[in-house]
Amino acid sequence: MFLVGLSGGIASGKSTVVAVLRELGCAVIDADVIAREVVQPGFKAYQQIVHCFGTEILLENGEINREALGNIIFSQPEKRQLLNSITHPEIQKEMLKQIVKYFVLGYRYVILDIPLLFETNRLTKFMKYTVLVYCDPPTQLSRLMKRNGLSQAEAEARIASQLPLDEKCKLATHIIDNSGDRENTHRQVLRLHARLEDSLHFLWARLAAGTLVAGLGGLVYLLLLRHLIS
Repeated sequence: MFLVGLSGGIASGKSTVVAVLRELGCAVIDADVIAREVVQPGFKAYQQIVHCFGTEILLENGEINREALGNIIFSQPEKRQLLNSITHPEIQKEMLKQIVKYFVLGYRYVILDIPLLFETNRLTKFMKYTVLVYCDPPTQLSRLMKRNGLSQAEAEARIASQLPLDEKCKLATHIIDNSGDRENTHRQVLRLHARLEDSLHFLWARLAAGTLVAGLGGLVYLLLLRHLIS
């Protein structure tokens, strides 16, 4: 099994591509969903966040007020680093659990949906392939304004806060151009899926796992034999 990193830009249409991949039966791990889960009450990260940021960031039901916490970390970079140091290890642990689950289930590859994959650049080394969902800048701006009800200046500011899609194109091994209609995007996803399914890279992981299991089995056998003889 191998890992495929999937990313995009704001309003580039990554969710559309993910929906098609799920319809095809692909294993998709959504980093955003995990990030929301690990800060729920009862989780380790939740307790650490409340301890570091105080109870004033909590809603009446005890959950974290994401808007209040966001206002703090965006105005104070050191607080953002603190939050990342709390949440990132927990997110990565949960992602690893899900990767192992899909490996055991026999999937050829797992897609990691990570919005800031290329901005952080820490996880790309673990990916066999990286996929960027691209759309041209005018289309991106128009979609964001319409989707979020933003003015042109507001939309441009949000787009500017991310690494430009043209720069991300240089870092990706595969690009899905979502500038056109859904049918065109759908065809591109189907071609990508076929290419990934045909890849033999998953065999190396299977062979390595088989060798490990065989080695452990042999070790157990020798230990049992030694015990019986003695």
